[in-house]
Amino acid sequence: MTIIHPSRAEDLPAITAIYAHHVLHGAGTFELEPPAESEMANRRVEVLAKGLPYLVASEGDKVLGFAYCNWFKPRPAYRFSAEDSIYLAPEAIGHGLGRALLAELTTQAEKVGVRKLIAVIGDSANTASIGLHRSVGFSLVGILESCGWKFNRWQDVVMMDKPLGLADTCAPQDSKKSTG
Repeated sequence: MTIIHPSRAEDLPAITAIYAHHVLHGAGTFELEPPAESEMANRRVEVLAKGLPYLVASEGDKVLGFAYCNWFKPRPAYRFSAEDSIYLAPEAIGHGLGRALLAELTTQAEKVGVRKLIAVIGDSANTASIGLHRSVGFSLVGILESCGWKFNRWQDVVMMDKPLGLADTCAPQDSKKSTG
């Protein structure tokens, strides 16, 4: 049975391997070289230190996928908008796991106060990721044409978003003062 749970340090070798596969074989990420496990560990710690969710889907001891969100931009005005990232092991693609993982990430992001979840999807031909995001309520915002160069061709970026919770219907309860 597949279980979705908060990531653990011992999940990092599998997380690193899954991500490396997507760096080397897909345009969903615009990284060109797979990061080392130590770098993936640093990225995970950074996400968790911000109080944001970093989840894995596993079956027994095998990690089948991971998802997390991080602030969309570093400036304080963006502190209620986060960008999601989701990657599945090749053998886990096409079985509904991505939808379950992204739906849980959405739930967890809302619990920590995220009001807008943003998908920045590499490659406009990435119909699987676009369809996955659409299936959990994301809407197309636009396409940035030819803004990345990977696999010897220009790659588009598809922007999608999903309002969470109260979204923009009221001001957030926030201890940080708005600076403009």
